[in-house]
Amino acid sequence: MTAMYLAGGGGRYKATEYTQGPWDPGTQHLGPVAGLLVHELHRTAPRPGLSPARLAVDVFAPVPVAEVQVVTDVVRDGKRVQCLSASLTSGGREYVRATAWRIREGDTPAGPVAPPPAPVPPPAPPAPDSWFSGGFGYGRATDWRFVAGSPDEPGPATAWGRTRVPLVEGEEPTPLERVAILADSGNGISGAVSFHTHLFVNVDLVISLFREPAGEWVGLDSATTIGPAGRGLTRTVLYDETGEIGQAAQTLFVAPR
Repeated sequence: MTAMYLAGGGGRYKATEYTQGPWDPGTQHLGPVAGLLVHELHRTAPRPGLSPARLAVDVFAPVPVAEVQVVTDVVRDGKRVQCLSASLTSGGREYVRATAWRIREGDTPAGPVAPPPAPVPPPAPPAPDSWFSGGFGYGRATDWRFVAGSPDEPGPATAWGRTRVPLVEGEEPTPLERVAILADSGNGISGAVSFHTHLFVNVDLVISLFREPAGEWVGLDSATTIGPAGRGLTRTVLYDETGEIGQAAQTLFVAPR
């Protein structure tokens, strides 16, 4: 298999082993799922001059590594803004729902933005025995290079990532698809507790961009905070190779294993 998904027509896709997440070998990582939602949203009611600015994904249950279907709709179709929705189902059950905003392009006085955290990419990938880098399908399908921190040590982390295999077989991913696939790893690279002792699973993913990303590498500068009652929050600043592009947030369910 050479991609995360094999297209079957009519919004149907067969998930491959490269979608497999770290918590259960039978369920998907949310990164490929978010990328697939963006893939179908990109084809929905496109209009020149409107660009994607926000994606909000809500997870109702872990998505099985199986055939899935994505159905999209136009929620609001305005001249300056457009809101779309997407729903992912498998076996007749809805697992994930998303909304996306497109905003009209126009000339605006751009303010200063943060430069990339380090040259792209740093030379060393994670150690091969890291839980984050190859012990599951998504880990094998992505390439990560750490600037600071480590997925094996609790605390904030900064890393560059890219995909090793296409999202959909035979198709080139869009810039937002690349971001969506990788932005969901913010909680993985910056866990505040150990992967081996705790679950820290996100129930959502919200990506907000103030400009369109470029290039195959996506930078994440992530930090996770855990509260006193089983909830957590991961906040990630997103970069491309020229500088900051926006941010991502994940609300976490946290519990001992």
